Amino acid sequence: MSDLLENPKSGRVRAVAALAKKDVRADTGLFLLEGPQAVREAIAYRPELLRELYVTPTAAARYALDDAPVDTWFVTEQVLDTMADTVTPQGVVAVCQQFPTSVKDVFPDTVDGLEERGGLPGIVAILEEVRDPGNAGTIIRAADAAGADAVVLTGRSVDPYNPKVVRSTTGSLFHVPVSVGVTLADAVSRARGLGYTILAADVSGDDLPDVRADGMLDGPTAWVFGNEARGLTAEDLALVDRAVKVPIYGRAESMNLATAASVCLYESAFAHRTK
Repeated sequence: MSDLLENPKSGRVRAVAALAKKDVRADTGLFLLEGPQAVREAIAYRPELLRELYVTPTAAARYALDDAPVDTWFVTEQVLDTMADTVTPQGVVAVCQQFPTSVKDVFPDTVDGLEERGGLPGIVAILEEVRDPGNAGTIIRAADAAGADAVVLTGRSVDPYNPKVVRSTTGSLFHVPVSVGVTLADAVSRARGLGYTILAADVSGDDLPDVRADGMLDGPTAWVFGNEARGLTAEDLALVDRAVKVPIYGRAESMNLATAASVCLYESAFAHRTK
């Protein structure tokens, strides 16, 4: 541990706080990681990505982070508050290197590329114009929980290194490959060329249980999830093999995007494990 950092206006503190801005993240290739659980996941799964760690003395005593493979600084509560993006931070902030996965690693140019990796991934989530950070992060977390092989965020979607996205993944960002910047058309074309069934979650579609009964979830599946307010356009839907909706049996007017995505991803996971 270094000496205590006490000045919230110091250059180091301001540089960390600036990572809340997309342009700064783009320029530096770094992102902000908050909270002890997220930091533990980084240490456990991608320790080489950690660049700096800052903890308050109280947090250092509460959370065992002595195994962090980077320089660690004690900071005051005021400094931590300045660095963090949350209103009530938990006393732990880290700076990490971004690590996006190439879409060619998710969907290689040829099937031979998949065979080198052990075969066709079973489930991939593609997010098209998903703008809400909480939704994007929760879908990444749900994809990880359902055993999905990757998440693809098109260039029209939120930055996965947005602090709110990172927090919403609760560490799953370090477990599942996340690709960024591709167009929906390119992602779908690559998936279809490898033999994926392309399904879109959309209120105009067929009921999810019927789609599963038809066997469309039994093989490798790429799920497309659209914008929270507008959903997918007619042009988007023309790219997929089938539109699917999660039926609402109660009186709810609609279902949150992340909740619907979680149901769809888990239906695919169930189909793969019971066939």
